[in-house]
Amino acid sequence: MATMRWKNYVASVEYDPELKMFHGRVVNTNSVVTFYGKSVEELETEFKRSMEDYLSICKERGITPDKPFSGRFNLRVTPEEHREFSEAAAANGKSLNAWAAETLKQAAH
Repeated sequence: MATMRWKNYVASVEYDPELKMFHGRVVNTNSVVTFYGKSVEELETEFKRSMEDYLSICKERGITPDKPFSGRFNLRVTPEEHREFSEAAAANGKSLNAWAAETLKQAAH
């Protein structure tokens, strides 16, 4: 799976062998925004067009479009895990937030 970016929006891209086309889906909105293309160039054009259509429809309907992620999220853990993670962060000389962000980033790559 690959990703594409347009402004602050991110889409995942996969190849659909049945359609013999690439299929993209915007992943950082709650709304479903998809697009297709036979080439990278067409896929990029359709991604931009789909996002512009989405933003235009939101404007016409008076709806606030989903914004890309803010960079904040809540993580629910048990009290024991909270203590364990706080201790691991302190042992590494980091705040819990910095330690968690670093650990999650390493896990994502």
